[in-house]
Amino acid sequence: MSPFRRGAKLDPSQVEDYRGSGGGGGGMRIPGGLAGGGGGLGVIVALLLALAFGTDVFGGGSGPFSDLDNRTAGSGVNAPAGTLKACKSGADANAREDCRIVGYVNSIQSYWKGVLGPRYAFAKTRFFTDRFDTGCGTATSDVGPFYCPVDKHVYIDLGFFDDLRSRFGAQGGATAQAYVMAHEYGHHVQDLLGILAAHQSRETGPNSPSVKLELQADCFAGVWAGHAAQTGYLVPLTQAEIADALDAAAAVGDDRIQQEFSGHVNPESWTHGSSEQRRQWFTRGYQTGDPNKCNTFA
Repeated sequence: MSPFRRGAKLDPSQVEDYRGSGGGGGGMRIPGGLAGGGGGLGVIVALLLALAFGTDVFGGGSGPFSDLDNRTAGSGVNAPAGTLKACKSGADANAREDCRIVGYVNSIQSYWKGVLGPRYAFAKTRFFTDRFDTGCGTATSDVGPFYCPVDKHVYIDLGFFDDLRSRFGAQGGATAQAYVMAHEYGHHVQDLLGILAAHQSRETGPNSPSVKLELQADCFAGVWAGHAAQTGYLVPLTQAEIADALDAAAAVGDDRIQQEFSGHVNPESWTHGSSEQRRQWFTRGYQTGDPNKCNTFA
């Protein structure tokens, strides 16, 4: 599969490569309300839930990590260790995974810039391995991809895509990776529009603000997918590729993760929504192509 137009020009400056830098100190904690509210799932399952795109990123107006009083954005502890300068074209994106993520970031941000105009501020994605100092504290690879509203960056260890297949049973495919990135940039859009600030909460459950935020980010991801080809970076998505994205959304549903790792489902502890909810809202965004149809709070 070659989802990118071979001649599309990539902008690698939107992604910073810190893989192998070994930056980061201090510890992290699983946010309050997850492990305790998960029906005794324990720390391991809490980490797996955290993999589902940054559990409780917005709880209490902070982020998913500890050390929030010693925020390290711009501290210089982490120095770029890799280079993405070779990611110049769609052909490179079709050949290399890291260039493919650059291409998705370019396309996603191109779309939202077109929709929001001057209100849209570009957010960089940062690749890292093992652990990394962020504006929301020290992250580890176990946390999975997330958006930090403090420094307004998206963070990801690319090994998460292997976890998505091996731990969560997603079918994989490039479009599953696109869904992950579009979801995280959906949180950035929420941040820019003031939606995050308006709905910060540590409540859990299928109708909680945290679930509605996650489902809206899924819907925003679907909206981008519906317009992806129009950004000039990608060829039109096939139904099989959309199925990969839907499968990834379902794979990280709270009910599916709870059933897989604890043997029972406790809806009152949900923070991201059920598999069916996540599929439903991604589909709504994709079919309507309208961000205004993504009001999960209505």
